[in-house]
Amino acid sequence: MLKHIVMWKFIDGALDQSAADHALWMKQHLEALVGVVPEIRHLEVGINTSHSPMAYDAVLTLTVDDADALQRYRQHPAHQEISQHCHAVRSARVVVDYTV
Repeated sequence: MLKHIVMWKFIDGALDQSAADHALWMKQHLEALVGVVPEIRHLEVGINTSHSPMAYDAVLTLTVDDADALQRYRQHPAHQEISQHCHAVRSARVVVDYTV
């Protein structure tokens, strides 16, 4: 199994939305991928509640079978739509992938 962790900082005011609005949008749309993208074994999106300047706005924890499954997830059209939107509203993104 492979864990894919992604954290985002969003641009406050991008597309006339707050960073909190972008985080909520990501949560709603990523969670909607469950049952649509067959590679997903587990998916969870958390929205930050900390006010620390070091904090990111949202985090994705995704579990898939292996690196090939992760690649298929990334290439799935439903994921691609979310990814394209995210590119327009994020200021930073960090990723960690590890085997469990």
